[in-house]
Amino acid sequence: MAKRLLGKEVTAALNERIKADVAELEAKGVKPTLGIIRVGGNESDISYERGATKRCETLGVACEKILLPADVTQEELLATINKVNKDDNIHGVLLFRPLPKHLNQSVIENALDPAKDVDCMTDGSMSGVFTGKNVGFPPCTPQACMEILDHYGIDCTGKKAVVVGRSLVVGKPAAMMLIKKNATVTVCHTRTVDMPSVVKEADIVIVAAGRAGVVDDTYLREGQVVIDVGINVNEEGKLCGDVDFEKAEPIVEAITPVPGGVGSVTTSVLVGHVVEAAKRKFA
Repeated sequence: MAKRLLGKEVTAALNERIKADVAELEAKGVKPTLGIIRVGGNESDISYERGATKRCETLGVACEKILLPADVTQEELLATINKVNKDDNIHGVLLFRPLPKHLNQSVIENALDPAKDVDCMTDGSMSGVFTGKNVGFPPCTPQACMEILDHYGIDCTGKKAVVVGRSLVVGKPAAMMLIKKNATVTVCHTRTVDMPSVVKEADIVIVAAGRAGVVDDTYLREGQVVIDVGINVNEEGKLCGDVDFEKAEPIVEAITPVPGGVGSVTTSVLVGHVVEAAKRKFA
């Protein structure tokens, strides 16, 4: 039976590191602050905002919320972003997306200063992931995957890693981050021929396919570490991942559960990015 790679253990360790960094900054008179920009009243945005605010409070990070109406103009939103860019008391910014259709999302995303882009929405931050330069921050979800690997002492050097999914949100950045850890990386996608045999070759598998239970026992073998990024609702109304957990757990060496795996780490990663942004500014 596989070892369960529990997100709560990773989060607890990460939170302790963040608290120590916050204490150091506060000793210098700096209060790390996250600026949250929300357009409209989308329920899932409000729910995530609530969770992020609570985590910030727990870890000693301040939150400044800027709530704008759903019919806000492009000019008004760009002016808001320009204001937070210039505000030295706001170190990281979270802008909820997708934005209403009348707004040009790409233009608005890239108006943010990459130094404050704690959720990797600017092209500048994404370039940092691909070039290895210290520009902006990587997306929180693939960063959470790396935190899990690090916490459980899973060395990627020389290992074969397969990432299932090629999105800019998870798949591609996760592949780059695994390369940085000296893994040999293959990316699978909807056009991959004989995906089960490709995934079976891997020592480490990160699954971000966006489909419930798509990776089952036919993809897996003994000795593998499986990180399941997926969050889906199955026919019984329960949360489940992109990996068929019941079929995978008896086979592989270690696996993240859903819920209780990657998702539980991402919010602390976001807060950690805010604190890191403050540290970079005052380094």
